[in-house]
Amino acid sequence: MPRPTAAQLAYGSATVVCSTMVMLVLSQARSVAGIASIALAGLALGLFVAVTVSKPRAVPAAAPRTGEPAAVPRRTLVSVPAPREHTDRPRAGATASSSSGRR
Repeated sequence: MPRPTAAQLAYGSATVVCSTMVMLVLSQARSVAGIASIALAGLALGLFVAVTVSKPRAVPAAAPRTGEPAAVPRRTLVSVPAPREHTDRPRAGATASSSSGRR
């Protein structure tokens, strides 16, 4: 049996406490039998809520491998422009003194 999740524990506990308190206040039970039956009803309701809270879905098992390779998804090709041709012109902002090699 799998362990309960945190959500199941939280919802179940909150349901037990809240429903028991509301039923005790509304019924104004004073006898031990009345209080015990309300407590049991609260526990049953909390258990029901904890069990019905959506559980995480199980991951389906991987299909058994066959001798056939898996289909490879198609990739989209992106066209890239060709690099510009190199020119001997100096770059904008470059001065003759900076290219002379003096320090």
